[in-house]
Amino acid sequence: MSPNMIRSMEILQLNAMGLQERLDQELEDNPLLDNEDSENENSDSDDMDVRDQNESETELSGEKELVVEDNDNNEDDFERLVEMASEWPDDNVMTAGSPSSNAMSDMRERQDDMMANAVGHPQSIHESLVEQLGFFDLPKPIRDFAEYLIYNLDDDGRLQTNLPEMVQVFPADLTLEDAELALRTIQRLDPPGIGARDLKECWLLQVPVDHPMRDVLITLISSHLDDLAHRRLPQIQRNTGYSVETIKAAIEHMKAFNAFPGRTTESAPVQKVTADMVVEKNDQGKYEVRLLDEYVPTLRISPKYAEMLKNGADDGTREFIKNKLESAKWLIEAIEQRFSTMRKVAQIIVDFQTEFLDNGPEYIHPLKMQQVADVVGVHVTTVSRAVNDKWIQTPRGLLSLKSFFGGGTQTADGEEVALDIVRLKLKEIIANEDKDSPLSDDALVGELAKQGYPLARRTVTKYRKMMSIPSSRHRKSF
Repeated sequence: MSPNMIRSMEILQLNAMGLQERLDQELEDNPLLDNEDSENENSDSDDMDVRDQNESETELSGEKELVVEDNDNNEDDFERLVEMASEWPDDNVMTAGSPSSNAMSDMRERQDDMMANAVGHPQSIHESLVEQLGFFDLPKPIRDFAEYLIYNLDDDGRLQTNLPEMVQVFPADLTLEDAELALRTIQRLDPPGIGARDLKECWLLQVPVDHPMRDVLITLISSHLDDLAHRRLPQIQRNTGYSVETIKAAIEHMKAFNAFPGRTTESAPVQKVTADMVVEKNDQGKYEVRLLDEYVPTLRISPKYAEMLKNGADDGTREFIKNKLESAKWLIEAIEQRFSTMRKVAQIIVDFQTEFLDNGPEYIHPLKMQQVADVVGVHVTTVSRAVNDKWIQTPRGLLSLKSFFGGGTQTADGEEVALDIVRLKLKEIIANEDKDSPLSDDALVGELAKQGYPLARRTVTKYRKMMSIPSSRHRKSF
């Protein structure tokens, strides 16, 4: 694929915030692009629309004019842009002499801004543990080995390697007792459970010394983890003499324990979600999609450079402006095509899922991207890029465009229903079951069949696991 084709696909795939960042970068890199919104305060005599500027360039270069209008005349789908891109020469970056002093000053200011606004590197679990280790008075060989152990902890905060083996490969004389002291020191650090060699040790490290049920918790963790995992409470009762109530109370305390303490200090930043479009009913009662472009600057080609072409310029300057002008025209056209494609795709999705918007999740219909692609007349990958990471504000809340897609299955009557509806029915059946005698997966198959949804047992098991619903044994109440 040509560079323009790849860039065009990237533009289509961007969401609103991503497009804003991309355009900000393009405005910075291409001097021929202006943000028309920020230029509106200037006098009308300084304004020149895109068509007039293209005509000026066409007169000088003799090339075909590209007209970008504000009305909705861009009815061709995204593939037209790909065809058009192949007719344009690749954008070459041309350096006309050394940068001016103003350009160097701008570059330094941008670098300073980047450094001032850089996000600080979050402290890793290993850095945090080494920092805490500094508060303990340890002999240097033991401290060095403790740091060595810290950097050998896995992402869960566990020590997977055998301790005697690590003593043998450590480049200093150290006894096994010294190594045990180093490990015990690490296990006193935060978060609790760090440095454990298995789940049992991890949870034992998290039992508070002053906990009123400490003895019960230690007994259950030390000897009955497998029974707890399989909810064999009566068997634990027989083996320990604890009442079921005591065991259940201990289990509630254990729910606060962390099996993966190494994952607690680093978390992915929460991504802000912004609606790319909104769907509202028009006067005729039909849902209509409207794109939100308040985050996207209105671009135009700078009149200053068009005037330079009119008034004459040296060959180097003309070539530089010509290359940048082609890039600017491509970008403006790509944005228009992006809006046109997204509007068409979103409107077809909304038209297809009107009952869902009116009545709720139980009325969503099976829909595949290929169906939308066939209606729009584009390739299915174009639809995939158009809906990727795009969000739409609906009467049902802010939803991902991808959430409108899904497979289907046939009911006993031959009607095709969305799999999301089947999952809702399954969740409803489990919510209303007798918790003293929860339904097995086979029983769930029978209940769904009674409601007209014939599914295989493996399908029911898959859906149950997808919704993080435990098995019947783990749903049983004692």
